[in-house]
Amino acid sequence: MKFYLIILISLSYNIITAQKQNNVWVFGDSAGVDFNNQIIATPIFSTMDGRGSCASIADTNGLLKLYSFNVMDGNTNSTYVHNFNFDTINNGNNLFGVGFYNQIVIVPSPKIDSQYYLLYSGTITPKGFYYAIIDMAQNNGLGTVIIRDQPLISNIEMGDCTQAIQHGNGRDWWIIIKPSIMVTKHNRFYVFKLDTSGFSNYTTTDFNNATDGTFQKIIFNNKGDKMVLINYNGFMAEYDFDRCTGIIGNEKIVFPEQSTNIDRWFWEGAYSPNDSLFYATKLWNVFPKDTSRLLQFNLFATDIPASCDTLYEQRNPNLFGALRKAPDNKIYMASWYNWGFPAYPYPDSVRNQYNENLGVINYPDSIGKACNFQPFSFYLGGKRVYAGLPNNPNYSLGRLSGSPCDTLQWVGTPETPNPLQGGLNAGFVVNPNPFSTKINIELSDFKNENYVLKIVDAMGKKFGNRKL
Repeated sequence: MKFYLIILISLSYNIITAQKQNNVWVFGDSAGVDFNNQIIATPIFSTMDGRGSCASIADTNGLLKLYSFNVMDGNTNSTYVHNFNFDTINNGNNLFGVGFYNQIVIVPSPKIDSQYYLLYSGTITPKGFYYAIIDMAQNNGLGTVIIRDQPLISNIEMGDCTQAIQHGNGRDWWIIIKPSIMVTKHNRFYVFKLDTSGFSNYTTTDFNNATDGTFQKIIFNNKGDKMVLINYNGFMAEYDFDRCTGIIGNEKIVFPEQSTNIDRWFWEGAYSPNDSLFYATKLWNVFPKDTSRLLQFNLFATDIPASCDTLYEQRNPNLFGALRKAPDNKIYMASWYNWGFPAYPYPDSVRNQYNENLGVINYPDSIGKACNFQPFSFYLGGKRVYAGLPNNPNYSLGRLSGSPCDTLQWVGTPETPNPLQGGLNAGFVVNPNPFSTKINIELSDFKNENYVLKIVDAMGKKFGNRKL
């Protein structure tokens, strides 16, 4: 039995087993985690030393390529780029930057395989939103920052919420950022598209119901079609996101913003793997002023606020920070030990269960205590964490099958049905799509092995067979 994949433009192709670009995390005080072992995650050591904003990317085999982080030292803020040898990449020091938490993201170039785009914010001086391009083919494969500190938005302070999501074509990227104007309640989103021609002019969407402040976060679900916005004034809302057009809409407010007696200082969040639950960390702000909490919300509940379950709470000096879903489908939580002003960097003597471990939600699709949250249970091998974890997008999202921006087609007959579990195109990922010179084809969840993959172009020219 055979099936056919029509590729509209094809010059070469690779068949791979999985996308593992999020499999190595680098964060905190020389800490990191390797998720390539599917049975157990492993702590690693790095040359990062920062309290918050960071991002890391591996190749499709799960081997670390590069990472970036912000360093805050008094009134000086700088962004650094390091390679897989944990060395500073050529021309990769002292880029513009700021020492918050979610203001860096790395995405692969839609055009050149060896290049990566680094997106980052400058908040103190100069204010704005910037990009750099890193070419890992240069400097004998150790990488060079070939373009740096190029403004996409100038003279506007940006919020702590930079995010990226794959375009529905599986090749390009959407970049989403919000301003930090503090005195406005525009609730404004900026959206850029990054494609083979570079960045588009941004579009803006205003909802006019939440403060455009520094401490706000954008969190995408695992399908990439919804996102949650939370902020330090207790605002929480979920939005639809169109991966073909970049349009944000259909706002569903869970909690309106508070103007006084703020008791919901939302800090970070994460969707469960099946997108039914949302987890959030809440810092102390009003009474009691010394308690952080880990919260769970049921997004399918009739009354989402009423579904809120406090899974764990911790008294100062330990503060809860970032939440991230990892490649092992567990959610990891960072904690920051507040040892005293200025709280960063830790003195070498400040070592305890709070800053040398991550918390783990082991079964995040389960409601309440069944999710099995284990605080301070993942040992970082003697390295330490602050409130930040890598701000990595979903590199494996792929194309939006069957959408108007999907350029691939499935061709079959009743005698050659789709062999993939779950219906048309399930378990079938092509990246990038559309493409110019090369694609990767990821296939999984086959019902049996009696199939042959044929790759042909729209004119019927065959590029090769592959027995599955």
